[in-house]
Amino acid sequence: MGEPISVGVVGCGYWGPNLIRNFKLLRKCRLKTMCDASEERLRHLRTLYPDVEGVTDYCNLLQDQTLDAIVVATPVKYHYPIAKASLLSGKHTFIEKPMASTSAECEELIEIAERNGLVLMIGHTFLYSSPVRKIVEIVQNGDIGEIRYINSRRLNLGLFQKDINVAWDLAPHDISIILHVLGDSPLSVNCQGNANVTNGIEDVTNMSMTFRNKRFATIQSSWLEPRKIREMTIVGTRRMILYDDVQTLEKIRIYDVRVDRPPHYDTFADFHYSYHYGDSYIPKLAQEEPLKTECQHFLDSIEAKTQPLTGGRAGLEMVRILEASSQSLRQNGAPVFLAPTQEGQNGVAAKQNAECV
Repeated sequence: MGEPISVGVVGCGYWGPNLIRNFKLLRKCRLKTMCDASEERLRHLRTLYPDVEGVTDYCNLLQDQTLDAIVVATPVKYHYPIAKASLLSGKHTFIEKPMASTSAECEELIEIAERNGLVLMIGHTFLYSSPVRKIVEIVQNGDIGEIRYINSRRLNLGLFQKDINVAWDLAPHDISIILHVLGDSPLSVNCQGNANVTNGIEDVTNMSMTFRNKRFATIQSSWLEPRKIREMTIVGTRRMILYDDVQTLEKIRIYDVRVDRPPHYDTFADFHYSYHYGDSYIPKLAQEEPLKTECQHFLDSIEAKTQPLTGGRAGLEMVRILEASSQSLRQNGAPVFLAPTQEGQNGVAAKQNAECV
């Protein structure tokens, strides 16, 4: 086994400490530096990790020749400049979702990473979770038949963001899962919403995406709900899946229910829908922290010099969809049609990469 990979984390606010904790635990990793503009924040983290250097200027990480990789966990508006500087300094780079503020910024980061042979990975954490990996396995095995539609709700009270709306904040989790499960990119995006607390920043949105073969998905996002809800329903022609991430153990339940339309009938009196009601069952899931799996995958991708499951192009596809949702919001929910991605309709190449983790 070679030398451990040296990592620095920029941004120690809401999510950064979770990344710091996980990279610190991984045996292939040497967490060398933590960076945050707040000296008070760093002072607290130094009490937890006294052997990790704490700095307020990320340029220290760029100039450190012994640092192999930089993790960017700052507010979204800083993702692009910090990630670009990281890549140009020859560091492998991990960026929390969403990848950047515009698709043009994403494309530039991808180009720099590819030109310099560097790993660029985006933090779409749920794709590394046991429930989502099990759902993908069930779908790809054909157990639920052809997917008809997916409905998702991600609701809670706060945390309010200052630079992005709730669709950019919460919907990326659901979008990444939906694209991964369907193995396809959307044809169009609709989005409606309202800014109830801060002018110009929607805190409630409803997004819908259309896909080929008449499939579609809906995503409801809100910072203004009294209960924390993390639910996704996947409706197939044979069975249906309910994924409730709030549940501690029984996160997935498969329902053997469906509705069949009769193939032909002579009169309206002969027309009857066929309802099938069967049992439901709960598959066994491995108990592991998705973020730990994600961080390990970043290190493995660097060591093996391979493309990560959630690479730059997955991040670009996400931002394209979010940009379309913002455009639709400005147009009172009118559909915004997306051009095919470089990889064709399957922008995330989910089926090919499902075995990466």
